[in-house]
Parts: sequence; C-alpha cells; structure tokens
Amino acid sequence: MVSTSLPGGTWTLGDLPVTRFGYGAMQLAGPWVMGPPADRGGALAVLRAAVELGITHIDTSEAYGPHVTNQLIREALHPYPDSLNIVTKVGANRDQQGGWPPARDPESLRRSVHENLETLGLDVLDLVNLRLGDAAGAQPGSVAEAFETLVGLQQQGLIRHLGVSNATPEQVAEAQAIAPIVCVQNMYNLAHRQDDELIDALAEQGIAYVPFFPLGGFSPLQSSVLSTVAARLEAAPMSVALAWLLRRSPNILLIPGTSSTTHLRENIAGAALPLSDDDLAELDKIGR
Repeated sequence: MVSTSLPGGTWTLGDLPVTRFGYGAMQLAGPWVMGPPADRGGALAVLRAAVELGITHIDTSEAYGPHVTNQLIREALHPYPDSLNIVTKVGANRDQQGGWPPARDPESLRRSVHENLETLGLDVLDLVNLRLGDAAGAQPGSVAEAFETLVGLQQQGLIRHLGVSNATPEQVAEAQAIAPIVCVQNMYNLAHRQDDELIDALAEQGIAYVPFFPLGGFSPLQSSVLSTVAARLEAAPMSVALAWLLRRSPNILLIPGTSSTTHLRENIAGAALPLSDDDLAELDKIGR
C-alpha cells in the first residue's frame, strides 16, 4: 500500500505506484558528490526516515560517490519494503577531478547496470534512466545505440522500466520510437521553464516528469519575486518552489535531496504549502 499522506498524492511509473514526493539520494555522498558522507549514521537515518514517512520513490546512481549512495541505501533499507521503488541512472562516470565524463557506449552501460544491481542488492532494477548531455545540460545527438543497449538489458529481465535524463524533446521522441519510457528527468524550476511544452505532452501520455535543481539558476530579480511570495506566505523560498512544482502538473514527481532528517521533514511540509490563484499567477511570471 502506497501512502497518500505525503503532498501530491501518488503516480504510477509504468506499473509501479509511487508517491509524487520522493527523495533524491545524491546529497548523501561527500562534498561535490565524491567520497563518503561526513556523518554516515546521519545519512542512514535520513534514508530510514524517508521510508518511515511514507516515501516510496528513491532516486540514486552508482556514479554518486561513486558507489556511495547505493551502498548507503542497501545498508539502511535492505531487504527493501515491497512498496519501495529505487530509480537509478546510467550514462556517466566520475573522474579524479570530480567531473562527469559520458559513459554511454554499450560496454559501459552494461557494466553500470550490473554494478547498480550488485551495490543495491537487487536482481532487477525498477527503473533506469539514461543520462544524456553533459554537465552543461542537454545536448543534441542520437540516443539510439545507448537506449537500444538498455532495451536489451530490459529484455534480459534486468530492468523493469526505462527513462531518459538531461534529454532534449527530440531525444525523448527518439527513445520513445525505440521502446516505451515511463519518465523524463530534466532540469526545470520556476526560473527555467524550457520544458513546459514537453511536460504537458508527457502528461497527456501518462509519462512522469522528474525535475532536478528545483531552486537552481535564479537571477536576483527572479529571486526577489520568489522571496516576496514566500515572505507573504511566511514560508521558505524552497517550500514555495516545491509547492509550485506539485501544482504545475500532476505528472511532476519531486525528488529533493538532503542529508538531514529535519530538512527532509521541512521539505515535505513545504511541498504541502497551499498556493492561491494569485500566488500562482505571480510565480508564473518568473519563468515567462
């Protein structure tokens, strides 16, 4: 049974019911998503608290650490509750400088899928997103070879569902022409509305959209508008931004990350913040 007490209710990823308010594990690794956390016990506590609070969607990647967040998830939560769905991504490695070099050749993708299975302690991955583009964002180019590699692993029974991340609308369409996808994970927030049309098109198809950097890239002017609304509501700007995302479209799933159980609870309460039509109209001007 999936909890409905979290803000936003639930969504179904393929055949996997999840809470629209999820948890992103990236921040559990060390600084710059490299190495172990300073407080390992605290990191484990956050993961356990997320599940105890009813979250059934955890986002991770073998590249976080690398290996660190997957190992923490397994230590904290294995054997996993039947209701919990763990989403991972492949398509990038880490280098010694903390960069994210692409790793989308077939051999690298196969190795990454097997590493995720091993570190998470799973026989099959619920959902694997193919990470495209680079650290600067989505980049044009064919996804066929990489996505077909993941489809082959899906056909082998190692992956239940597929998605794409950091993708252009054209790449989303190309992937869909090869095999069904259940989600798109891209940068999107109040200030960066480049995927508005894509979100609406995906909603019509019953496909989830998972925004990352929900409060990233604001200019001072945009931040002043957000801060004004937040002050009026006696709320934090992050709370307003999360609440707006849940109101933006029913197919938007949130995965805010934190290494603090207190902050986790604050994010949940913030996403539940009621926004009036006037609040929404004022916020809507930020990204327009």
